[in-house]
Amino acid sequence: MFKHVFATMQEMLHEIIIHYPHANDAQRKQLDDQLSSLKQFSDTFIEEWLQFEEKMADFRDMQLACSKGSAAGKPAPPQAASSGYPKIISAAPASSSPQQHPKQPSAPPPHPCQIAIMNAPDVYDEAAIELQQSMSKGQGFFKLLMFKEAFGHFQDAVKRSPDDNRARLFLGMTCMHLQEWNEAQRHFQLLVEVTEHPKWKALGFNALGCIQAVRMNLEQAAKYFEKAHEADPNFTDPLSNMKSCAQHAGQLSLFFGSGQL
Repeated sequence: MFKHVFATMQEMLHEIIIHYPHANDAQRKQLDDQLSSLKQFSDTFIEEWLQFEEKMADFRDMQLACSKGSAAGKPAPPQAASSGYPKIISAAPASSSPQQHPKQPSAPPPHPCQIAIMNAPDVYDEAAIELQQSMSKGQGFFKLLMFKEAFGHFQDAVKRSPDDNRARLFLGMTCMHLQEWNEAQRHFQLLVEVTEHPKWKALGFNALGCIQAVRMNLEQAAKYFEKAHEADPNFTDPLSNMKSCAQHAGQLSLFFGSGQL
């Protein structure tokens, strides 16, 4: 999987290098956006890899402590556990009344492996974890502009959680880039009806305007772009799209707004 991803990144960067010197302003902006996406993905990958290596190092320390304790036939000393792991305070508060019963032998200190297990959460929300995994994978492919690969993961996320507006927003935007206009329209029409998030509502109306513009329904497109601007005046793509529709000469230059995600 990783070889495929990085091969795609190398190919995209190669294409940017070839076309950048000869591109016009609009084309360079698009190439800059692609380069920014590549850089962001690269930085995220490095950060996640460093966090993974750090956690693996912590586990190796705990694994070594467990092995030493097992070889000696007794629990490993408490200080062998990594300082990054949860600790258990086992001492009870001293009683104010005299002790009435013979003193019982104290329990041995917990083994580092036991510490990790005893402090683990009792219940994991598997559905939430699987939803997050689908979203993370989809966003990774989306940032790489690998929309066919992203589509399946976002579709899975929406199936798992139909009320998740963020998942539906990403799925609709992926459909836009795949030119699946009917499917994109269905998702964005639902999104603008239910979301209270100004930026998401603006993205939804802007996408609906782009769909109408593609179909050359320019008056209807302008109405959607106006609603998008009203929802979030700081989102400038709708105004650019309105200008493109008003000045078009056989070809439209439309901004879907995916750079806002």
